[in-house]
Amino acid sequence: MMMKKILTLLFTGLALNTFAQSDALKQKVAAKADAIEKKIIEWRRDFHEHPELGNQEFRTAEIIAKHLKSLGIEVKTGVAKTGVVGILKGGKPGPVVALRADMDGLPVPERTDVPFASKIKAQFNGEQVSVMHACGHDSHMAILMGVAEVLAGMKNEIKGTVKFIFQPAEEGPPFGEEGGAELMVKEGVMENPKVDVIFGLHINSQTEVGKITYRPGGNMAAVNDMKITVKGKQAHGAYPWSSIDPIVVSAQIINSLQTIVSRNLDVTENAGVVTIGSIHGGLRSNIIPEEVVMMGTVRNLSKADEAMFIDRIKTIVTKTAEAAGATAEVKIPFSVHYPVTYNDPALTAQMLPTLQAVAGANNTLLNPAVTGAEDFSFYQEKVPGLFINLGGMPKGQDPLKAPSHHTPDFFIDESGFTLGVKALTNLTLDYMNMGR
Repeated sequence: MMMKKILTLLFTGLALNTFAQSDALKQKVAAKADAIEKKIIEWRRDFHEHPELGNQEFRTAEIIAKHLKSLGIEVKTGVAKTGVVGILKGGKPGPVVALRADMDGLPVPERTDVPFASKIKAQFNGEQVSVMHACGHDSHMAILMGVAEVLAGMKNEIKGTVKFIFQPAEEGPPFGEEGGAELMVKEGVMENPKVDVIFGLHINSQTEVGKITYRPGGNMAAVNDMKITVKGKQAHGAYPWSSIDPIVVSAQIINSLQTIVSRNLDVTENAGVVTIGSIHGGLRSNIIPEEVVMMGTVRNLSKADEAMFIDRIKTIVTKTAEAAGATAEVKIPFSVHYPVTYNDPALTAQMLPTLQAVAGANNTLLNPAVTGAEDFSFYQEKVPGLFINLGGMPKGQDPLKAPSHHTPDFFIDESGFTLGVKALTNLTLDYMNMGR
């Protein structure tokens, strides 16, 4: 009995010491992150003022590579066209943890009243467009550069290797080009050294600054775009009985596609979306055309739902056309496919205490699934991953009135950046210190 008490006290003491060391480490990380807050904001503002589109992030990549090299980090450039990868080998053996930030801006004209607003224009699919960091990728890069600086300053304490992935073209490459996470993976970013786990974050303009949100399992949707071509028989608009009207058939198809969500999807389990965003057919008011072309997007939160949606779309489109005497072809995916952004449930549960310790339990919130998509999912197909959201909305603002992502008025409160640095840094160190 006495020996049992001694062992209990011993293990309790070791546990308390472990937590004490963990607290001390978090305090050290916090102090380092706070000390470089001004630099992080300056990096972000520079990126914001000089955005670059996917596969064109040359200036951006140069700045990132220069910073990583200044920290003594091994750097590889030109990955997946303009991507930058940094490798920091810790002073002790351990797992390889990857951290990812995306680099590209969007073809969106900026309307915000900030002194560092973008005035950049660039070529996008053959057109001259205004460019803006309207999704927060400038913030992601600045935060990860800060994480690199903090961890490089603690190199001897790191139990493993950190791989910093600065990825181009998350919003998709120019038409006809490869790019983004899919190309990064294809070019071996998850190998040499082989990555064990990956963490990433996305700032959110409608989540209050100081908060972190997360979700195990399907966090963001798989996306497939589709092209539907309906072919009928052309005729004069005055004599519709002489035609097989592809416009009427297309209307029936559009309406019927909505029944997939309302009648085929178990909405108590997951959400799903079928949207037709473009329809083209005909040239004159009095001519029934021979052909109609539609473009759309499909969103799902599980592989099973994705497969079911694709099967139902093909059946509805082809059989609706057939019933009218027309023909129809579906190409899905047509040009874009991102898998489900799937947060490994075991990893999420394992790392949740880290997020709560960094942000506070009351500020670490379970979020609903999102039908937007993220190509971070390509990394998660290779290794367990956790993708979190970081608050970027000014405190006290109504989320329903805050400008959303991908809009000219998109705005981020920079006071939340150091929380992002602390979150990614502590996720890395705590995972390594769990004895893997």
